[in-house]
Amino acid sequence: MSVAALTDVEVDYPRRGRALGPFSLTLAPGEIVALVGPSGCGKSTAMRLLAGLETPARGDVTRTPGRGETAVVFQAPTLAPWLSARANAALPLELAGVGGEAAARRADAALARVGLAGSETARPAQLSGGMAMRVSLARALVTEPRLLLLDEPFAALDEITRRALADDVLQLWAASKPAIVFVTHNVEEAVYMASRVIVMTPGPGRIAGEIRVPGSAPRPHGFRATAEFRTAAERVSDLLAEACAR
Repeated sequence: MSVAALTDVEVDYPRRGRALGPFSLTLAPGEIVALVGPSGCGKSTAMRLLAGLETPARGDVTRTPGRGETAVVFQAPTLAPWLSARANAALPLELAGVGGEAAARRADAALARVGLAGSETARPAQLSGGMAMRVSLARALVTEPRLLLLDEPFAALDEITRRALADDVLQLWAASKPAIVFVTHNVEEAVYMASRVIVMTPGPGRIAGEIRVPGSAPRPHGFRATAEFRTAAERVSDLLAEACAR
């Protein structure tokens, strides 16, 4: 049984030509998969297909989550600047018809889960980059999605904040275990987050190979210093270098 699958998909854009494919990926329930590849290889395109935000020119997209069971977090927090953190986090619930008080309670609980209890009334301009991304995560998690799609969500953050949020995401995953697709350029981040790392070729993106990462999630303290982590990171880096040299 899979949560979502891409089967021999191809995506073409006017004037740019082929952007992705043929590309196939099957995502199991509760699995965390990272997509790694050079800029322009189609990582984000594959994610948009999984989100239902785009359709392929050829191939099949299978998505089993129902309405409200897929959530997307983009590189920028994309928060409404005129709304509070609570109102931003509650937005998916209100769009789904959940009443104001119930939506606010669930939004506050989601904000607490991402470490923002006490910041419910803050506006985006009052938040740091890391806090704004936490609100975006709370907004994604408030509907308890079965499929969570993360498109380079930490790319604009400093290294300390990135590492803290990576641990936060894995802790949040442990509570409800949605399937996650995590798009990143950072090899070590991919290995830390995922149980399976898919390496893509330069565009039009195809799969150059995949690396299985041993160990459980959330990651134990010091995981980045283990031989298992270093070996997996080196294998991903080598595969990426080979793909880019072809």
